Amino acid sequence: MSVGLVVLGIAALVVLAFAARSIRIIPQARVGIVQRLGRYHRTAESGLTFVIPLVDRMLPKTDLREQVVSFQPQAVITNDNVGIQISTVVYYRIVDPRAAEYEVANLRVALEQITQTTLRNVIGNLTLDRTLVSRDEINAKLRTVLDEVTERWGVRITRVEI
Repeated sequence: MSVGLVVLGIAALVVLAFAARSIRIIPQARVGIVQRLGRYHRTAESGLTFVIPLVDRMLPKTDLREQVVSFQPQAVITNDNVGIQISTVVYYRIVDPRAAEYEVANLRVALEQITQTTLRNVIGNLTLDRTLVSRDEINAKLRTVLDEVTERWGVRITRVEI
């Protein structure tokens, strides 16, 4: 009789642990990518979600709110061969969490690199005088190019400021 109670107690603990590991709570404005046996299975929306322990794995939660990233001043050369330092701030929102997770290895680094190279390209076509008076035009060009590139990453650029 006592051996049966011990076995029943252990079985109850295993079932309770299994149930506790299968329930996940995802906060509002975030989603979780669920992988089944190492492959993409589904995107879990905010709220209560269930996973199968030992089979499913949830990646760190993805924030869907607008995010801001500021980059260090970048040395660029204008069309009339003048070197200037320009700092950039990019506002973005993740619109496709699956693409943001699987299409680019490090989103922030990739965003920084594409912003720097695009900024050099845009400023390189302008003179110093034109660069100083056309910030809105530069921001618009930069946003358009960045939006085209980051679309396949599941990211939408909402605003760019130099």
